[in-house]
Amino acid sequence: MNKAKRIVASVLVMMLGLIQLPVAHAAVITTDQAIQAQQGDIDRTRLLSLLEKEELQQQLTAYGVDAALAAERIQSMSDAEVAMLNAKLDEMPAGEGILGLAALFFIVFIITDALGATDVFTFVKPIR
Repeated sequence: MNKAKRIVASVLVMMLGLIQLPVAHAAVITTDQAIQAQQGDIDRTRLLSLLEKEELQQQLTAYGVDAALAAERIQSMSDAEVAMLNAKLDEMPAGEGILGLAALFFIVFIITDALGATDVFTFVKPIR
């Protein structure tokens, strides 16, 4: 009985030795990278606050896009995509406002559907 316990214990110790534990990697980031990350959060917050406007939600609904799905998509966008979208918003004339923003969201969703990143519209087939 004692010999069986030793064999089982030895096998268990060897099995534990084979287990690979995840390793955490830490890295130093530059000030520019920290500022870009913070700017990305600010830009994303700006888009989400615009999405809460009643007029924009009505326009998105007219296009067949759920506002919650749009907010989820904004959260999953890369910082570069968010920055591009905010740059387009800044370029729009002041009077264009909500309708232009709804059209811009519509175009972004069609492009991401075509690339296969989302599946918002059934009429858009992914390029694969």
